[in-house]
Amino acid sequence: MTDAAAARTFDAILVLSFGGPEKEEDVRPFLENVTRGRGIPPERLDEVGEHYHHFGGRSPLNDLNREIIANLEKKLVDESIDLPVYFGNRNWHPMVEDTVEQMSRDGVTRALVFATSAWAGYSGCRQYHEDIARAQEHLDAVAELNGIEMEKLRGFHDHPLFIGEFARAVEESWAKLPADRRDGARLVFTAHSIPNSADDASGPASLGGNLYSRQVNEAAGLIAEQVGATEFDVVWQSRSGPPQVPWLEPDIVDHIEAIFAEGADAAVVCPVGFISDHIEVVWDLDYELQNEMDAQDIIIERVATPGPTEAFTEMIVELIRERTDGAEVRRLGREPLLGSACDGKPCAIDCCVPAKRPAHAGRPA
Repeated sequence: MTDAAAARTFDAILVLSFGGPEKEEDVRPFLENVTRGRGIPPERLDEVGEHYHHFGGRSPLNDLNREIIANLEKKLVDESIDLPVYFGNRNWHPMVEDTVEQMSRDGVTRALVFATSAWAGYSGCRQYHEDIARAQEHLDAVAELNGIEMEKLRGFHDHPLFIGEFARAVEESWAKLPADRRDGARLVFTAHSIPNSADDASGPASLGGNLYSRQVNEAAGLIAEQVGATEFDVVWQSRSGPPQVPWLEPDIVDHIEAIFAEGADAAVVCPVGFISDHIEVVWDLDYELQNEMDAQDIIIERVATPGPTEAFTEMIVELIRERTDGAEVRRLGREPLLGSACDGKPCAIDCCVPAKRPAHAGRPA
């Protein structure tokens, strides 16, 4: 997209994320928001709630997003880009509906949207389009407010700055391993598991499906290439739902135990599927996985996520410039790259349609 005709004028950017509780009494209402309409039993909510209560009822996610926003605001000022940054969530305060109300009152008429997910798939991409559509419907229902044209920025799973920052962090973690365990250590990439049916439906049907897992595997391969690793593993974590429903496997704990049985005694674990150290990272990896592996004398070095880094901030600005200046689209991979669309419409025909369609599925394309 180097044609200057692609450049457009925008007057704000919205950072759109999942959301998380910030105190004990928020936890249950937050989980009920996340699982509404999915028939999740109360005992499962109690189980997941304990993950948040372990950290005082506060998810790290909102604070991490505020850090990303502060870094982005500074970078935009430094580069003389006049775009105020707003923050909205799908599942907890600040809710996106409240945020777009404020944007409208501030006179915003056209905004870019940066969703805090690199990936294709329903939860990773299409649901953010639905969030935008729901926010616009909310504005339509408030008579005194004007609507806002909103354009979601593209996915970035293979952006050179995203890949490069993860590669730097992998090398840093590798150097932390005891010298006598480095040669036999395994490089393991992990991302959030999803049902196999959801992965099958990720991306447009015309592109063959499985775009979520394809992008994760491609990103892992690109990082491994940059650090000179010829062997690596891609595994999955944080699955939920009934055991009879197949999800992406292998599970990270099962996999680490298997390689331990094969003789490995150390692993560098790269959470490639996550941009920040939110609850699935600090609980599933830093707490559960570490405890399990400590008991078996397996050393785990968990790789830092890129969200708070200068490189990640620079990447967001590059994505913005693609739309404001018609800047070149920089990427390292070959898997289909989607995600960008306007006003809550899906980014492609029949893209990432869930097998069981939710009550609110966004505006028609």
